[in-house]
Amino acid sequence: MRTQEIDGKSLENAKALFTSGRINEIEVGTVKGLRDIHKALFGGLYDFAGEIRTLNIAKGNFRFANCLYLNEVLKAVEKMPENSFEEIIAKYVEMNVAHPFMEGNGRSARIWLDMILKKRLGKVVDWAQIDKADYLQAMERSPVNDLELRFLIEPNLTDRVDDRQIIFEGIEQSYYYEGYEK
Repeated sequence: MRTQEIDGKSLENAKALFTSGRINEIEVGTVKGLRDIHKALFGGLYDFAGEIRTLNIAKGNFRFANCLYLNEVLKAVEKMPENSFEEIIAKYVEMNVAHPFMEGNGRSARIWLDMILKKRLGKVVDWAQIDKADYLQAMERSPVNDLELRFLIEPNLTDRVDDRQIIFEGIEQSYYYEGYEK
């Protein structure tokens, strides 16, 4: 299956996760919850859907968490507090640095982030309002300082947490960040 086909099918799976209500059965803020999201998006498309990677990966010059220590890193990230917007973003950044899957980390983690924000703050990100280049740049710099990412996301938080348009446009934007074009 070609990448574009996989992206299209996983996009359908992401939307189905919400329309079916299965999203409400997923643990919030845990590694298990993130694994369940990944499996829902990529099950049947990748053999490793929902499985923690056992190989090292990098993007450009950035190396994600070493697979030898990944389980310990994930336990530490899971224990991070999520009582404020700043803490939630810090946890999201650390999960991104961990990058627990071989593929599909960003798409899964953005849903995971929204679930935490919804549970803790009664808000979700209106991703459709966040420019791709600005977001990717902020994410690239976030391991050093997450201030830019927080400034980008915070004004785009909305309390329309159950608004299908916000959710579906956000999912489509998330796929666009990763290079998917309809």
